[in-house]
Amino acid sequence: MAVIRWILGSLILSLNWIFSPKIIKRNPSSQAKLNEKTAGLTLFQYPACPFCVKVRRTIKKHSLSVKLIDPRLCGHSSQELLEAGGKLKVPCLKIEANDTDIHWMYESSDIIKYLEDRVAEATSSA
Repeated sequence: MAVIRWILGSLILSLNWIFSPKIIKRNPSSQAKLNEKTAGLTLFQYPACPFCVKVRRTIKKHSLSVKLIDPRLCGHSSQELLEAGGKLKVPCLKIEANDTDIHWMYESSDIIKYLEDRVAEATSSA
């Protein structure tokens, strides 16, 4: 089973690299507003997870400054994801509005919609 997972993971990563999304270019002030809107975002993800790849492609396409964490590589991160988020499941977007207001979002489609809404907010006010 591990061999099949490794082959599929390698295939997913290869196809993601080959068909990388085209990055949207913005002027520096628009990009700064967008960076401000995404400053408190952290994505817990696994590199070869297809749903995580889907979210990372959106992040790359829109040039978002979202911190990426692989919880398998850091025990503290997986513990935080389990204790604070409630599930050891990826992708998971940690949304920090301030130190006391933290939300956890788990579904890739919901995460993508949330990110695209932040992009729309930042670019419509530009």
